[in-house]
Amino acid sequence: MRLILSGHDYKYAVEQIMLALLPGARPDYSAGELAENEDYARVELIPGEDIFVSNVELRWNGVTSRATESADAALFHGKLNYDRESQRIIKLAFYRAAMEIIPEKPVWGALTGIRPGTIMTKLLERGLSPADAAAKMEREYFVDPERARLCLDTAHASMAVKGELQPSDIALYVGIPFCPTRCAYCTFVSQSVEKSMKLIPDFLSALHEEIVETAKVARELHLRVIAVYIGGGTPTTLSAEELGTLLKWLREEFDLTAVREFCVEAGRPDTITAEKLRALKGITRISINPQSMSDEVLRAIGRKHRAEDIVSAYELTRRELDCHVNMDLIAGLPADTPESFEDTLRQVLTLSPENVTVHTLSLKKGSKITEEDTKRPDGAAVRRMLDRASSMLRAAGFRPYYLYRQKFMSGGFENVGWAREGAESLYNILIMEELCTILAMGGGGSTKLVDLRTGRIERIFDPKHPKEYIEGMEKIKADKGKIVRFYAENGR
Repeated sequence: MRLILSGHDYKYAVEQIMLALLPGARPDYSAGELAENEDYARVELIPGEDIFVSNVELRWNGVTSRATESADAALFHGKLNYDRESQRIIKLAFYRAAMEIIPEKPVWGALTGIRPGTIMTKLLERGLSPADAAAKMEREYFVDPERARLCLDTAHASMAVKGELQPSDIALYVGIPFCPTRCAYCTFVSQSVEKSMKLIPDFLSALHEEIVETAKVARELHLRVIAVYIGGGTPTTLSAEELGTLLKWLREEFDLTAVREFCVEAGRPDTITAEKLRALKGITRISINPQSMSDEVLRAIGRKHRAEDIVSAYELTRRELDCHVNMDLIAGLPADTPESFEDTLRQVLTLSPENVTVHTLSLKKGSKITEEDTKRPDGAAVRRMLDRASSMLRAAGFRPYYLYRQKFMSGGFENVGWAREGAESLYNILIMEELCTILAMGGGGSTKLVDLRTGRIERIFDPKHPKEYIEGMEKIKADKGKIVRFYAENGR
């Protein structure tokens, strides 16, 4: 789709709303005359003394529409507000124009961001009642009532955690970029152990160096670790001895006396053994991720285990560990149907985990599903899956506590973490709501430095590929100085 911008250069905002509402469209900024039936969006921003106006003219599949959105000029004071309000009215004008063309209103209305719950949090913090905040979200952003309710629940969970945080509180993330095999929906840069077992010892040696260096910085800055998350990849791809050594390093180098949550992604049931679980003694949360309890769906996504293996791994975990269990599911996988997805959820609820995370399939470039254009449930079917999951989980005593969206999600839906009361994942809330600094180590780790007072956020990325991570250790260690500088610049 040709994008013609006038009076602004908010390309990302325009592309976001375009992709959300017109999934088949791709941005094109080429110059020249429009062809007779060419799809395009002419997006205009007009600043004024009293009001700012955005006009959008949109042609899609031979149909043309126009729409306007405006806002009081006083809202645009200062660069941050200028950018935020400009992008808001641009997106709303685009949304109004698209609604005259596309057949069905999206459940998230004109919202395109990763964290829609933050809008609800800000409304509540401004003093709006829950009912008024939800109504405002439905009215001004055209969000459907069920999604507004999700935002309301997750905002309450976020605010509860935020109210307990101290300025020195941080979380740790450790990335283990290895998996037994690669799933059909995955684009995460992880090494199949079948091909790269030889990299693991050198990777762990490098990781130990980074742990030592990161812990030095945490001690120097008097940071307090309240949550630890070991993810990947699939961390339980490591041997029991390797897992035990990793936990030993973390406990030796960091002061973990204030830790309220220690989570490990076990993920794949074919990597879970009694010996590995014993090596994880002392953790408070573990993820065992079926994605589906249908053997047909598991085959379709390239998993080499069966649903009965998931049950066995779960039961083994319950015998060996005294901790909360999370189980991930994905709505929209190939070979799945609303009926089989409901059966999956019913089987998971029978096992009685403390957490269930319901993801929507994200159609990412580079995944086998996308490259092969694998047949999968359409948006209407995915919505039925998610709506049924919501009603079943609420009826079983679960409540949503964190929420995020991704690009290219089937039907434009969302990922939601559900938990029984008191079993919410602290780390998930911290990272999704950007409530504190996350110091990341390991392959693909992304350190996120957060100053809540100023709203400033800075990121530091570790290499994703194990070989690049190993070879880049000197730079990785040098980058730890950025953490010290960030805190110094923010008066800490």
